[in-house]
Amino acid sequence: MSITAERKTALIKQHRTDAKDTGSPEVQVAILSERISNLTQHFKTHGKDNHSRRGLLKLVSQRRSLLDYLKRKDESRYRSLIEKLGIRR
Repeated sequence: MSITAERKTALIKQHRTDAKDTGSPEVQVAILSERISNLTQHFKTHGKDNHSRRGLLKLVSQRRSLLDYLKRKDESRYRSLIEKLGIRR
């Protein structure tokens, strides 16, 4: 259910804003989106896993908060990120 270190590194390289960036909102949202999609796939086979469902709801809420922050600070970065990740909003 968690993402591998290689996949996380690839996401950081793909969404970073400069060479040493690992914690910008874009990177954090990309990592959270990957974890959310993995959990969504998990629930297709394990529908009654309510413990993990609570974790999924927390991840979605955290991603929403980061997206709201990014929209408040710089709307062009927000729009490019949701377009790149395919997040509907």
